[in-house]
This record gives sequence, C-alpha cells and structure tokens, in this order.
Amino acid sequence: MTFTFAPARREQVGLLIALAGASGSGKTFSALRLARGMSPEGKIAFIDTEARRGLHYADRFQFLHADMRPPFRPERFIEGIRAAEAAGAKVVIIDSASHEYDGEGGIMDWADELAEKGVKSPGNWKEPKLAHKKMMNALLQCRASLIFCLRADEKIEIVRGENGRTLVRPLGWVPICEKRFMYEMTASFTLTPERPGIPQFDLPHKLQDQHRHMFPAGKPISEEAGRMLAEWARGADVPPTAAASRSSHAAVTDAPVSSSPPPEGGTGADFPGDQPATEVDKLLEEARQVAMSGTVQLRAFWKALDERRRKLLEPHVQTLKEAAAYADQTGGA
Repeated sequence: MTFTFAPARREQVGLLIALAGASGSGKTFSALRLARGMSPEGKIAFIDTEARRGLHYADRFQFLHADMRPPFRPERFIEGIRAAEAAGAKVVIIDSASHEYDGEGGIMDWADELAEKGVKSPGNWKEPKLAHKKMMNALLQCRASLIFCLRADEKIEIVRGENGRTLVRPLGWVPICEKRFMYEMTASFTLTPERPGIPQFDLPHKLQDQHRHMFPAGKPISEEAGRMLAEWARGADVPPTAAASRSSHAAVTDAPVSSSPPPEGGTGADFPGDQPATEVDKLLEEARQVAMSGTVQLRAFWKALDERRRKLLEPHVQTLKEAAAYADQTGGA
C-alpha cells in the first residue's frame, strides 16, 4: 500500500457533542439551539427515543423528526444516523443516547438476556460490547455533526460522620452511557435542573482550549456557540471577541462553585472549577483511562499520585471507582 502525505489542514472535521443532565436541565432545548447555530438553513435531523417528546419544540425550531422505538440496539442508532445523512442532515441530534446503554433492548438489557440464557459473566458482555464498538466506529466516520443528549444520575454516598451520625454525601452527576462513550466526544457538558442550559464547569466536562471561548461561563448554550463550532470545523480561525475572551477566562478561574458541600475533609477550593481547567482535565482523563483497566490498576495509579493531585481528583473518586468496577465486571478494554 502506498501512502500519500499532505500538509495538515483542518477542514470538514466531524463534531461529536454530548449534553448530559437530569430531567429539566435543558438538554433538548440546548441541543436544538446548538444545532440551529451549526445549520441555520435547518438541515437538522432529530432521532427521538423519548416517545416523540422532541416534537414539543417543533413550533420553535426547524428539523426533521424520526420516532425511534425499542429495542435500542447499537445497530439501530447506526441505521438512524445514516438515514439522517441520506436525508441531507448536516446535524443529527440523538435524544436520548442513554437508551443505547440502559434502555429497553440496550446493551445492558442484552447482556442480561444472555446471562439468563446461561452465558456467564463476563462472556455475556462480549457480543453487546462488540456491537457498541461497531456503533462508535460508525459515529467516528459520520460526516454530519452529532449532538447526543444523555440522561445523568446524581450519585450519593452514605458515610458515618461525627458522633456516629449517618450523612449523605453528594458525589456529582454521572452520565448514563457506556464507559468509553464520553472520551470520543469533541466536547461534552453537564447541565443541571437548577441552571437549565448553562454548562457547569465545576462538574464533569470536556472542552478544548480552542473551543472554550465559545461557551462563556454562566451563559446558556447558544446558537452563536454552534455557529463558531461549525466555522472551526470547516477550517476557519474563530478568535474570541474581547467579551468572549473575558468569559472564557472566567470559565477557567472563576467557574461557579457547586452548591453541594465539598468532599469530606476539603474546601470549595478543592473543586476542579477553581483550578486551572487544563491541568484538571488532563489528570481526570488520565485517571479515567486507567479506570478502564480495572480496580487494581486504578489503586496503583492513586497510590502514585501526590497529595495535591489527589485533591484535584477527590470529587471524581466515586465515579472512577464505579468505572473500574464496571471494567472488572465486563473484562476491561
């Protein structure tokens, strides 16, 4: 095989955006605003797994709609996205992509079905995981931009406090999806019902430096963010305006502090929103990659960290433990 090399130039880069949050956090509306900015002419397709709830916004946005019903097997999402591309969509919204993981007929259901037929763990995960990987490979080859709405659960931990009192400690919002899904995203955000449509930069998110000014701290996701993302994907330089630059700086240094109490033994300053975002993002990404290999590897990684870096990861410890436990159960990568 002969390889031909050419100077690297960004052009027609595919975008994969994830919006995670609980009911009422503004995921669907934010996805439609973002999509309208990416495609002002309305070449938007909406794959709806939520009993046609996307049609609630039909009077406010222009888009093609498809009602997707169970079973929510990975190959059906591939089929839906390819059909949207064939219909001329430049942006495809999947609401909710969480159904591919824990919906009726999703990969968790599939693994349970195989277990009931006598396939022992982790063997019962082999076929569902392979189907999910095929879906992810297909998504990465998609020429349309994809926006995934994901449900999220707020995790808690029951701990013993002073005088033996039982305390409930919040551990943050965790998106409902296969463990590697979020790592493939161009950008991802966590939204909360308390501040619908506004990315919470003190909660799990992924945002590269070149995109940070497109999502000002404390501001709702907008059509302008979609427009700038689309221009960047086409190869244009999208410098921040003076106002956006100031907001972007605020996203790194003055991110909103969670209203939840800080981790036990810590202070509000221990949250990643109050640290240089790039350092925390890189450290968390490294920890997540280690967690994919299982609990033993995660413990060794944690032991090797110094105290300062452990404090940066403290708000995410439970999520990392769950990811590692899941990797133990399913046989890892």
